[in-house]
Amino acid sequence: MKDNAFYIRIIDSNEIFSIIPLLQKLGNYSVSEALLKERLQEMTQQNYECLGIFDAEKLIGTCGLWFQTRHYAGKSVEMDHVIIDDAYRSHGIGKMLIEFISDYAKKKSCNWVELNSYVHNFPSHKFFYNQGFVAKGYHFVKEL
Repeated sequence: MKDNAFYIRIIDSNEIFSIIPLLQKLGNYSVSEALLKERLQEMTQQNYECLGIFDAEKLIGTCGLWFQTRHYAGKSVEMDHVIIDDAYRSHGIGKMLIEFISDYAKKKSCNWVELNSYVHNFPSHKFFYNQGFVAKGYHFVKEL
């Protein structure tokens, strides 16, 4: 794989459904394609942007970006549903992704980049620590 073939760009809202196969894999196919389409359609109407990671024209990864203002951080971006195709891991793409998001967030006057990582996903914890992230707390959920 040639590194210079990889690039990252914001996915236009009219192309948003292109990320569905990656989202299905990330979620172990637990959410139907129809429901993913419905949710993505709604998300694009909120403070959500999505980026794609490409090898030439092939979509190999994605990451959602939620922009908000937090009382403790000011303007920030939260990374969501980060996934890179298994075949492309350990090629420096994750580092390239974090650099892209950091630069993009600075251009949008953000003070912080935030993310959640499942407690059992130790490889991601190590990766994000190595990229300069620090753990600030726990993310709790309650299903309704």
